[in-house]
Amino acid sequence: MINPFKDKVELNVFINAFYFSIEVFKKKFKNEDDFRKEFYLSLILILVGLIIGETGVQKIFLISSILLIPITEILNYSLDSVAGRISLNNQHLSKKIKYIGSVASFLGIGNAFITWISILFF
Repeated sequence: MINPFKDKVELNVFINAFYFSIEVFKKKFKNEDDFRKEFYLSLILILVGLIIGETGVQKIFLISSILLIPITEILNYSLDSVAGRISLNNQHLSKKIKYIGSVASFLGIGNAFITWISILFF
């Protein structure tokens, strides 16, 4: 069956998604001390990346690698929330979901570290 509303994209859908995203960000920023610290550190490193990058491409790589860190942290937060909703009978699955989120955060930080080291010293 073909959905007649699938091809219709309304502007208010995007506006509502934007406002919802802002509200979630505010909630995460207010309630999570670690996220707040990472966010402030990310802002500082983005400014440093703008200063030390010699070319536009270097600046883009330095900044985008730092932006991946809060993105992966938010995704990790969402995975933790999903794992919390799983019943107590599936503790193995909850633990696995939380480990996957932690690995994603670790890889985001590792990506930023490798990018910065490569640009600064090579």
